[in-house]
Amino acid sequence: MNKKQIYILATGGTISAQGDEGKTLGYTNGVFKVKSLIKSIKGIEDVTKVNGEQIFNIASEDMSIDKLLILAKRINELSKLDNIDGFVITQGTDILEESAFFLNLVVKTSKPVVITGAMRPATSNSADGPNNLYDAILVASDEASIGKGVLVVFADYIIRARDVQKIDTFRPQAFAGKEFGCCGYIHDNIINFINKSLKPHTINSEFNIANINSLPKVGIVYFDVNLDSDIFDYYINHDYKGIVIAGSGSGMISKRWKSKIKEMTKNSIAVVRSSIATSGSVDRDSIDREYRTIPSYTLTPLKARILLSLALEKSNSYEYLKGVFEKY
Repeated sequence: MNKKQIYILATGGTISAQGDEGKTLGYTNGVFKVKSLIKSIKGIEDVTKVNGEQIFNIASEDMSIDKLLILAKRINELSKLDNIDGFVITQGTDILEESAFFLNLVVKTSKPVVITGAMRPATSNSADGPNNLYDAILVASDEASIGKGVLVVFADYIIRARDVQKIDTFRPQAFAGKEFGCCGYIHDNIINFINKSLKPHTINSEFNIANINSLPKVGIVYFDVNLDSDIFDYYINHDYKGIVIAGSGSGMISKRWKSKIKEMTKNSIAVVRSSIATSGSVDRDSIDREYRTIPSYTLTPLKARILLSLALEKSNSYEYLKGVFEKY
């Protein structure tokens, strides 16, 4: 049987880091480049063929929408090649969930695209990068991964890009799929998928970035018991086209914020309601009818910001934006 050809796009992060021997803190990102990462995976040559490139070499907190556009376009370009069967992206974990959801909406291939990383540097006693990368390559090589959208592989779990969320700051089992759980798991070389996303993604997404080099600015404002509504003036005065409010409970906000929100929506600044809560849904409510806000449903504030920015590139129509959040 012919082995699948998997292409790694390395961007840096803890998986590429070097620190004091055995320690997990105080490391330097980006020391080990893509060729070193491939060499660290024991036995992978028995399973599949692996090649790759170092597209960036940054900590994930230095990732940006501009860089994600470059990454997505590179995947779209390479996906047209017959000798590449799937992709693995290595990156830092801090904004991994944002990268995954963005790529899930804009890559135009049904070939597997898998993202992984590490919580421990390569020089620590408990380095998790090699196992995560091995598993990610296995998933990218599996026929069952075709057409499932962008997947995150971490600590033996396979998690949908739409639902993945970082839940821990230092333990290796750092990601989960919110209350939706994982969509599969890996045990040695055995891959088991147990469900799939019903939301549009990749080739079925309406977002095309082929001729886009930047996106409309969208900010996030977290509600708290004493935050003055004047904070919105910064976004109004700096040409932001949309705001995601991480409200209390089911996306609720105070009376003192509502007049400012009405001012923004009247001036064609889109406002999406999300929540500071880590689970549950922000559904359509009377506030949306009165103030022309848009509920984020089960999207976190971070992911709502990404979806709103992509949607605003197409239209700032309230009905269109409302429909996008209902769909995705």
